[in-house]
Amino acid sequence: MKRLRAAPSDRGCLVGICFFILGLGTLLPWNFFMTASLYFQRRLSANASNVTDGGHGKGDGSGYSKYFNSCMTLLSQLPLLLFTLLNSILYQRISEAVRIAGSLIFILLLFVFTAALVKVEMDTERFFSVTMATIWFINSFGAVLQGSLFGLVGMLPQKYSAVFMSGQGLAGTFAAVAMLLATASDAHPESAALGYFITPCVGTLATLACYLLLPRLEFARHYLGQGAKYEPGATDELLAADGGKLNGRANGSAPVKDDGDGAEGSEARRDRSREAFLALGQADKTQAKASVVEVFKKIWVMAFCVTFVFTVTLSVFPTVTVDVRTTALPGKWDDYFIIVCCFLTFNINDWLGRTVTTLIRWPRKESPLFPLLVVSRVVFVPLLMLCNVQPRSFLPVYFGSDAVFAVIMALFSISSGYFVCLSMSYAPQLVEAKDAETAGSLMTFFLALGLSIGAALSFLLRLLV
Repeated sequence: MKRLRAAPSDRGCLVGICFFILGLGTLLPWNFFMTASLYFQRRLSANASNVTDGGHGKGDGSGYSKYFNSCMTLLSQLPLLLFTLLNSILYQRISEAVRIAGSLIFILLLFVFTAALVKVEMDTERFFSVTMATIWFINSFGAVLQGSLFGLVGMLPQKYSAVFMSGQGLAGTFAAVAMLLATASDAHPESAALGYFITPCVGTLATLACYLLLPRLEFARHYLGQGAKYEPGATDELLAADGGKLNGRANGSAPVKDDGDGAEGSEARRDRSREAFLALGQADKTQAKASVVEVFKKIWVMAFCVTFVFTVTLSVFPTVTVDVRTTALPGKWDDYFIIVCCFLTFNINDWLGRTVTTLIRWPRKESPLFPLLVVSRVVFVPLLMLCNVQPRSFLPVYFGSDAVFAVIMALFSISSGYFVCLSMSYAPQLVEAKDAETAGSLMTFFLALGLSIGAALSFLLRLLV
């Protein structure tokens, strides 16, 4: 029998730290562009105000700034869906290193391009088009990166999935704090924006360094290497009956040679060799991966849950929530209200919800209460639409207070992070270890599907306010 090698320890939690940073790196593109929506809107408005009647702009350009958030959300999530699906094909044809390291390099280059664009003057239409194209491409590479890393982390013990998701949750907080510091600084708006977009360049470099470090860590090699891990010499012990070979041939087809021990000794060696061969053959069969359909049948509840959570979340955040206006007295708070009460509140609590799953996992994956609680989150959609969203055409304002809006956002975001993380970490547990990577890739697709559905719904919901 083959002996499984004991798993080495994660010395200094280095693998955990690496996957935390890798999780953070996967969502830097989405979060930095989303949090910078006020910068983009102001620049579009400023460009439009400088357009003369004979310029390339049309009207006051308000259409570009008015629909910027909806277009940004949709063009962020559509490539995530398409390239996550494409990644399920690419992962068999393109090596993991190329997909992950290559995506990080292109994301870094696009962040550098966005930072440089801060200093480049453009008319409204061209700036809008270039920004949307950048958002499309940077999220396309982000989708390949995220899908590949979800498949990778699914091969590790379950707690590393929670650590990875916690890192993703911190990406939004990282972006919100960077925007808060840029707004609070006394620097010129252009310099502040430049510093803001340089920050994710540094973060992406750190993410790439963490990925390159993984092959050097014994704990990561044990779980992420190809095939099962066995103690050195285990196979030799199995084949010791015939000098390290099966019947003298690799395929066991040659007759056994009698070395003088007699018929009984030869027969015993033949029996032991046959047992070793059958044991190896049986192990190969058990390592055969299940089909995608078979894996989906086992994880469909978790797939539904992660889809529904993100459908609800993206249908109102940020397209609706970013237009909530403070009812406090005019002043400096106006500049900080959306950054603090919308982006920072959402991202801190989303990260908190993901992190809590490392300590509490309720309901259990088999419980029918789990999907029921996920569906109940739909109540946050009307609650947020009834806050002080401006401008509005149809619905009244029931929750005008800044504090009430912040509380609703906190509950909305902590439940989002908690149920997403549980869904993503439960799914690999519902399949055999050999199918964990397939389950992780499938869950990433349904995560992207939920984001895309939510982004599409955000247009309609914003018009209904």
